[in-house]
Amino acid sequence: MVDESDVKSALNGHDRPFSITIAIVLLKIVFFIYDIVTFIPFKIFADPAEKLEKSERVKAEPENSDPSTPWKNISAKDGLMNSSFEGIHDLGTQWEECVRRYGNLSCMGTREVLKVHKEKQSNGKIFEKWQMGDYHWRTYAQVDKRVNMIASGLTSLGQEEKEPIILFAETREEWMTTALACMKMNFPIATMYATLGDEAVQFAINEVGAKTIFTTEALISKVKKAMSNGATSIENIIFFDSVDPASRGESVDVDLPFTLLSFDQLLDRGEPHPVPIRSKKDDLAFIMYTSGTTGNPKGVMISHQNIVAVTAGQAFNIILGTEDRYIGYLPLAHILEVCAEMVVFTKGVRIGYSSAQTLFDRAPKIMKGEHGDCWVLQPTLMACVPAVMDRIFKAVIDEVNANSELFKQLFKTCYERKRSRYEEGYTSFILNKLVFNRIGKLLGGKVRQILSGGAPLSPETQRFMNICFCCPVVQGYGLTETCGGGTIADIHDLSTGTVGPPLTCCEILLQEWAEAGYSPKNDPPQGEILISGPNVALGYFNNNEEFVKVNGKRFFATGDIGEFREDGSLKIIDRKKDLLKLSHGEYISLGKVETNLLTNPNIDNVCVYGDSNKSFLVALVVPNQKNLTAMAEKQGVDTGDFEKLCEDKKVVEALQKELASYVGSKLQRVEIPQKIFICHEPWTPASGLLTEALKLKRKNIEKAFRKELDELYK
Repeated sequence: MVDESDVKSALNGHDRPFSITIAIVLLKIVFFIYDIVTFIPFKIFADPAEKLEKSERVKAEPENSDPSTPWKNISAKDGLMNSSFEGIHDLGTQWEECVRRYGNLSCMGTREVLKVHKEKQSNGKIFEKWQMGDYHWRTYAQVDKRVNMIASGLTSLGQEEKEPIILFAETREEWMTTALACMKMNFPIATMYATLGDEAVQFAINEVGAKTIFTTEALISKVKKAMSNGATSIENIIFFDSVDPASRGESVDVDLPFTLLSFDQLLDRGEPHPVPIRSKKDDLAFIMYTSGTTGNPKGVMISHQNIVAVTAGQAFNIILGTEDRYIGYLPLAHILEVCAEMVVFTKGVRIGYSSAQTLFDRAPKIMKGEHGDCWVLQPTLMACVPAVMDRIFKAVIDEVNANSELFKQLFKTCYERKRSRYEEGYTSFILNKLVFNRIGKLLGGKVRQILSGGAPLSPETQRFMNICFCCPVVQGYGLTETCGGGTIADIHDLSTGTVGPPLTCCEILLQEWAEAGYSPKNDPPQGEILISGPNVALGYFNNNEEFVKVNGKRFFATGDIGEFREDGSLKIIDRKKDLLKLSHGEYISLGKVETNLLTNPNIDNVCVYGDSNKSFLVALVVPNQKNLTAMAEKQGVDTGDFEKLCEDKKVVEALQKELASYVGSKLQRVEIPQKIFICHEPWTPASGLLTEALKLKRKNIEKAFRKELDELYK
């Protein structure tokens, strides 16, 4: 059971007046009467015992009941799944089967940008606000026609089978349409994040050696710069038009020593007729880079069979039909979004494309008074990384705290009521209608499932999303090296903190790590997570150091420490590279400390650091500017200059005290940072301090704040 203390702490009201106390008591009496009146109907029509049984049923078991042997999903006892459609093991043929089944159904949609308003700020920066229209849709058959045109258009440019193509663009319809063409023609796809710096772009082009690159109009200059600095393999640049209808063509220079085509021009070169499928199951489909949290990213070589298998494994646990809508906004350069879109294609689901900049009504590029993409699309399924859900958690809490003390206390009472009912297996129809459906409209109001992956999700945030958005948050676990697949939680599981049983396409072995005391012979079984199955990638460009053989079977050694519950669900409890031994000899999990701190509404990000020669931890904190300013005002500190505010000793001491109190009941004393430094600027992928999946780049952060970390230990 999850303690509701995080919500109570976030709704930090003062001693409430007597009148509010009376209102709360009356509300609880109403709840009591409601329970009595509905007891029998609930038992007849919505027996909670059935929900609890589904939640607690066994989901995975080890071979021969020996926890030191591989664990499998109980639905995969007779063999691992390797395909969504019988006999189909490559992505090109899988796509054609989707077109055959769902040809006349809507497949991909893009929201029209009517006008881009550019607002100049006092510091000279330009902020864009977009005026947007409706989504425009193409059916599966219409998309396939464009796929064939791209495939034949690339052939006309001299692109040959097994020659890689680079996709260097943000998530959009044209990205996936191009990828599907490459899948058919056996052109391996190398992905590059749209926010990569100049040096990284040059490095990736040189490493892949591609002669064709797809990019956006705005990024052509980066490609040209990389080419002038030595990335000489590029012969063809195909660009996607700017979303701003007024600026299309502005950045295009026609006098170039290579072929430069717009996406539409490439389509014009192609033919709409079907193209023969050239790819085979063992052919290379993607060269996809890891997030690079501990060093330089590694290029992971992923085959067609890898993605076909993981698609089958993930789809087995996700309930979808042709009436569903998925919103695609996470980077397609990340394996999580690619696999999510492959899953929904196999179910005939439509994808509406979006971005983090336009997702919600309050997103940065949405004009005041206009609606975000979720409101327009009303998705029934979406994928989130924990960093996004932590922001949603804090946004809802901030909205509640901005209301009266009465509203705040009533919300807290309703939240606690629904939480207790949820964990007992009951629904809360009336509370949903009166309170929580209003919050759910932030995501469009129709979401039935939220998929979480990319990083650990705190139990508090998971439960908060369950309750406030009236739908299950299904947490999964995987890595680029396993095509984003390893485990996925059962949709009926009411608990939090686990990532579910192994997918039906893989098996998991817990390997002993004696130094830290982790062993599959422990109770419960623990150890380093090793994953095997048809979803495990071919290897890296340069080495295969994390791919190992155990009893003749190939596994990927994840570096994560897991623990299996009695029902076969996996819990991530540590990470080898995040474990630190301080001078007193105890291991500390930095990730665990950060996960607990991150739910505090006063901080937006945190990196915990420890010197193994010292006896305590310190932390670099990125504050929530609004809440830290309010804290400073209470300390009597001038709030005119935010940078100076972050350096003020009173503010630092107040935040340090608040964070220590906040996690005091969840962490041991040695796990609580004893000193903090407040960073006045946010961390972003562009600054090199976060990955594209918004994970910490520890080495970069430590390097950037070396002086400040040294000062904290003086």
